[in-house]
Amino acid sequence: MQQLPFRAVVSDMDGTLLNGNHVIGDFTIKTLEKLVQKNVDIILATGRNHTDVSSILSKVNTEHAVMITSNGARVHDLQGNLLLSNSLPEAIAVEIMHMPFDTKNVCLNSYQDDGWFINTEVPSLRKYHQDSGFMYEVVDFKHHHGRGTEKVFFIGRTARDLAPLEQQLRSRFGNTVNITYSTPVCLEVMNKNVSKATALAQVIAQRDYGLNNCIAFGDGMNDVEMLSEVGKGCVMGNADPRLKQACPQLEQIGSHQHEAVASYLRAIFGAY
Repeated sequence: MQQLPFRAVVSDMDGTLLNGNHVIGDFTIKTLEKLVQKNVDIILATGRNHTDVSSILSKVNTEHAVMITSNGARVHDLQGNLLLSNSLPEAIAVEIMHMPFDTKNVCLNSYQDDGWFINTEVPSLRKYHQDSGFMYEVVDFKHHHGRGTEKVFFIGRTARDLAPLEQQLRSRFGNTVNITYSTPVCLEVMNKNVSKATALAQVIAQRDYGLNNCIAFGDGMNDVEMLSEVGKGCVMGNADPRLKQACPQLEQIGSHQHEAVASYLRAIFGAY
């Protein structure tokens, strides 16, 4: 029987596993199916909501994939069972939602158990959710609840637009929340100790192998811990420059636009 180089493949989605059109390519689907046939575990770790991820995974012929979503605030299996949940405390979520920010250049969002909420219409966000149809509901956050908040996140026109907000969040909530960037223009706030890495460690604790038997791929600052703690972490060529700077020891591979994760996996697993 062929010795597997890794027992699990862990991948971020946008800018990593998904192609330039924010969908999963046929080459990637076929690659993942080849790995499933070799009994390799597939774990997706993303800032997206699980509703979104399950519709993308439904294109892949697999029953046992695991979805780490909202940067680790939730973990589900493909059957929709909730395996792990870590929400922001309600009072803190509401306080963050009420913070002042530059409404001309920044929009406020939350993922909560009952959906995706936003403070204004942003039609361009639809392109990220073509497969699932998962879509936001516009609300007035001054009259919105904080229940079941997976994350609160701010999307800016530019990275510069988010800098003062990040400073404010860190000084007010630095000890009680985890603050990270999923892209250079998306600032995300989860409960303390929530990260893709902590969720992954809890998933792997239930397996008969360790984190050193995992290979992981990512492109954002929300991937730093995960990429650093597995057996092998790979950084996308198109990654946030800050990630490349934070993890200079990790191998850089090609671009998500060319389905580089799939090509890399076929090479190391001999799955042609």
